[in-house]
Formats: sequence, structure tokens, C-alpha cells
Amino acid sequence: MTITAAADGSALGNPGPAGWAWYVDDSRWHAGGWPHGTNNQGELMAVLDLFRATAHLPEEPLRILCDSQYVINCVTKWMPGWKKRGWKKADGKPVLNVDLLHQIDAELAGRTYTFEWVKGHAGHTLNEAADERARACALAFQSGAAPVEGPGFDGVPHGRVLAEAEQPLDTQQPGLFGDESLPGAAATGASSAAEKDIEAVVELEQELLDPEVRADYGQLAYLLHPDYSEVGASGRLWGREELIEELVDGPELQVRFELVDAAAVGPDVVQLVYRTVGVQGSALRSSLWQRTDGRWRLRFHQGTPEA
Repeated sequence: MTITAAADGSALGNPGPAGWAWYVDDSRWHAGGWPHGTNNQGELMAVLDLFRATAHLPEEPLRILCDSQYVINCVTKWMPGWKKRGWKKADGKPVLNVDLLHQIDAELAGRTYTFEWVKGHAGHTLNEAADERARACALAFQSGAAPVEGPGFDGVPHGRVLAEAEQPLDTQQPGLFGDESLPGAAATGASSAAEKDIEAVVELEQELLDPEVRADYGQLAYLLHPDYSEVGASGRLWGREELIEELVDGPELQVRFELVDAAAVGPDVVQLVYRTVGVQGSALRSSLWQRTDGRWRLRFHQGTPEA
């Protein structure tokens, strides 16, 4: 009998107080979180904990409903290549959230599973239930209260929650810019809030270069700010809706991402400068991400072809 569950994550500020949850029904669900994490880390942890919570039923197929294309692609498309390259991306840079992905990879052995994308915040019963519980945990960590963790699965102890030393803060892998000698980094094992903001935004920018994300109206609408505008490589000024329609109609884009510079230019604004290299040549690009309503959204982008 197939086990159908929704898995979701939440981060207030992304990064910030974070929660995660999976939900089958009112008697079978589990949630948790951390004082500081990203939405993607929450999404991944929900999937990891679901596999662990159902490990005593290895013969039962898992049908995982997820509103994150990033998580679905990580598990079903990208991980085999990352593993072959020693958990490196195609451009040689380290994979983000590798600590969680390592653990998910170990849990997949011997399991039958499928992932199904569902649109978030669209009234899907299981997704809404998981989202509500994940957000409640994030709010609990924000206020210093104990999170409500739920009953687990059929009375069996729920999946093991990560110990503090295992929290997915990407401090156990090389830094985003290959600099592991920042003042105090060795002693604290943690990055500054600004560095975490930058890491989150770089991750989101790379999501927007994924053809599957570009073909998904819901994902694009979620990532682009309501006041988004873009000066394209041709010099054309694009509005949000017309750009979304253009990308959905022709999403194919296979490029290599090369980060040039990234900086927090305000408490809720991050600017990225990067290069894309593809069959049509290379271009320098600049993006301005703004945190609104507790999440990062792309506000402005400009691309300039290189000679």
C-alpha cells in the first residue's frame, strides 16, 4: 500500500528561524526545525525525516508531494552526477546542503519512491497541512518556544532529528567563495547572517537557470517580485508577466553559472554579478534580490553579452 505524504519547509527571512514537516494525516505527521536555516534546508529535512520515519516499512512505496522543484531535482536528477564528481557541481563548485543530501542518499537504498510536484499555497490539503506545521515550528524557534513535533508514524519513534552539530548550516563544507579562513570561522563554525543571505540568494538564482523551473509558471511567479523588471541582453525592457510567459513558452537554457561577485547592499537586498556560458556565448549578468514578506524574490535583472 502506497504511503502518500506531503513534505514542506519554511524559513522566516530565508535564512532565519526554520521549520520542516511531513504530513500523511492527523495521526501521522512530524515536524521540527532549527534557530537558523533556509527554506531549502527545511524542504530537504522534511524528506529525510519522512524516509527515516517509514524505514520500518521498506516494502511500502512512498509517494512524496513536494512544492519545491529544487528538492525534486536534487533527489531525482542531480544527485547521481554530483556523486560521480565527488559532490561537486558541473562547474566544480561544492554542492549546497551536501550534509542533508548525503543522508537522503543513504536512506534511498532499498526504497521505492516517487516525487510529485504540487503548487504551494494553492489549497492542496496535504501540502497546506505540512506547510502549516513547518511554519509553526519556524515561529516557535523565532519566539524561543518549544515546537510541536507531532506523533510520528503509527506509533513508531519518528525519524531522528539532527543533533545541533549536524544542523544544515553548510558550515561543514567549503565556503561559498572557497574562503574557509574568515575571522572566527574556525572557532564558531558559523557564517554571518549576511553570508547566509548571500548563499540563499545564489542558490535561488541558480534555480532560475534550471529549464524545468523556467517552464513552471507557478515557480516563476513565486520567485519573481511583483514589481520585477529586466533589461534583456537585446536591450529590451521586460515586465514581470510578459517575461514569465516568454520563459514558459521557451524555457530551454543550458548554461554554466560562474559567480563573479555577491554583496548584501542592505539588510534585505542582495546583489549578484555572474557570468553565464552556453552555446550562444557568454553574458555578464546582474541581479537584485529583495526580501519581502519573509522570503527572497528577484526584483531586477540585466544581462549583457560579452564580446
